[in-house]
Amino acid sequence: MTDDRQERIRRRAHAIWEQAGRPDGAHQQHWDQAAAEIDGGGESGPKAKTARPKAPARPKEPAAGKVTSSKTARPRKG
Repeated sequence: MTDDRQERIRRRAHAIWEQAGRPDGAHQQHWDQAAAEIDGGGESGPKAKTARPKAPARPKEPAAGKVTSSKTARPRKG
């Protein structure tokens, strides 16, 4: 890795880290994102979304009056 490329990645990763609210433990994701941006067209191209922890998905509730089943109905062979 050239020193110039590594420095550009370092600066971009730092900016991504700051934009994400300076979270602990996300340095590898920020570095990988910065490297992808630098390798994929540089800082002038469109910027990817910053790495943020995702909220856990909420289970979907069935619509009122709708019956749900855990098994899918299949036609019987015969």
